[in-house]
Amino acid sequence: MRALVVYCHPCPESFNAGVLETAVTTLEAAGHEVRLRDLYKEDFAPAMSAEERRGYHDIDDNVKPVQKYVDDICWCEMIVFVYPTWWFGLPAMLKGWFDRVWVPHVTFTVPTATQGMKPNMQHIKRIAVVTTCGATWWVSKLIGEPGRKTIMRGMRALCAPVCKTLYIAHYKMDTSTDQTRARYLAKVKKRLSAF
Repeated sequence: MRALVVYCHPCPESFNAGVLETAVTTLEAAGHEVRLRDLYKEDFAPAMSAEERRGYHDIDDNVKPVQKYVDDICWCEMIVFVYPTWWFGLPAMLKGWFDRVWVPHVTFTVPTATQGMKPNMQHIKRIAVVTTCGATWWVSKLIGEPGRKTIMRGMRALCAPVCKTLYIAHYKMDTSTDQTRARYLAKVKKRLSAF
């Protein structure tokens, strides 16, 4: 399966970098063809310009500023997101990647007065999130996990009807230990291997 890994963390020495390495090696060992996008390393610009926003609904023109990223999402059959959950949501750069890359006419058909939105990403059959959260599981659930919902509900709605999802979170990251982090990496390896 063609797997796109979208990674979003600014620090190369972070635990998330180790999570990324585990995710990529696991996917490759399972026989997937992996393409990695490291948003910070590539200096992805998350803010949409006024000019880009004005052309957001223009077929073909809306793709030009982010062509290589649109090519990625059109190429893949699986997307794996590796990122830290900040303020219960997506890092700003990753949210900006959604804002700028998941453009109309490519990822969905714009709804009209007589027809609803139509999903166009039917080739994507798997979505996985591998994340770290400073909060506990309980607090995360209480707040509602908006980052998780953006991907697992919002983005998934544009993918294949039978698209499978996987969410693997390391809660209480701020008080984690070597042991809890090692257990999490083992869990990532086991669950991604089976996915």
